[in-house]
Amino acid sequence: MLLGASLPSHTTQPLGGVLGVVARPAAPVAPPFHDPRFVHARATDRAVPPFSLERVAPAPEELTGYVWPLGRGRLTLPFKAIPGGSRIKDGKLFHDGIDVASFCGDTVRAAHDGVVLAAGRQFDHVVGWVGDLRPYYRILDKRKLWDDLPIVVVINDGNGYRSVYAHFSKVTVAVGDRVKAGQKIGLEGMTGHASGCHVHYGLFSPFETNTFGVRADILKKLRLPEAEIARIDPLIVMPHGAEVLKTRRIPAPDAPTTSPTEPAAQARMQ
Repeated sequence: MLLGASLPSHTTQPLGGVLGVVARPAAPVAPPFHDPRFVHARATDRAVPPFSLERVAPAPEELTGYVWPLGRGRLTLPFKAIPGGSRIKDGKLFHDGIDVASFCGDTVRAAHDGVVLAAGRQFDHVVGWVGDLRPYYRILDKRKLWDDLPIVVVINDGNGYRSVYAHFSKVTVAVGDRVKAGQKIGLEGMTGHASGCHVHYGLFSPFETNTFGVRADILKKLRLPEAEIARIDPLIVMPHGAEVLKTRRIPAPDAPTTSPTEPAAQARMQ
């Protein structure tokens, strides 16, 4: 039987300070700052001021400065329930980000200014798992499964939000690098058993306390925690998000930007 969609909200904290998340022994989670919702997972993160209640992040529909991870191509899969989804929301299998595609080897760009938190196949400690990751790491080590994982980049967007990019063939940034919106961070690929070259882009909000469940077969095989902090729909922050949801075409980089609230209002209608 599949897991429920979420855990009681009081058991979790918004992403960045998920209590109980255990990183690999080589990279222990640092003690929380005055706001326990944000914990630096690596020493290099300390170059970034921690998100706190004293630095109130904007609501998703108020975010600005985001660009598409690909400068061309199509939206191939939105943020929605799908039969083969790996996460569970409201009792349904769910796709927890958006997929965009152009061609293998195309340039993948940072969607927003920020600092790189992970670049490669060791990224799970910064994507909001609720629970102990050590059993999962032991499975990866014992079965030599690390190369089966997608190549991923995770960026602290500097506004309380966190962007996740997956399936690179190659990354061109390293942990601790500061990047600008539109800057090259790697090449489009299909690592991690993807069906074709594309970029899976996910976005975490500092306000999110709900969780996604995880598909039962994945839990059984990899012994991951049973829940992960939920992501939000990236089309809320992407230029022309509502239009792209209809046409599936990524707009030209110099296309005029719609108001921040328009993509949010329309994308939520899907």
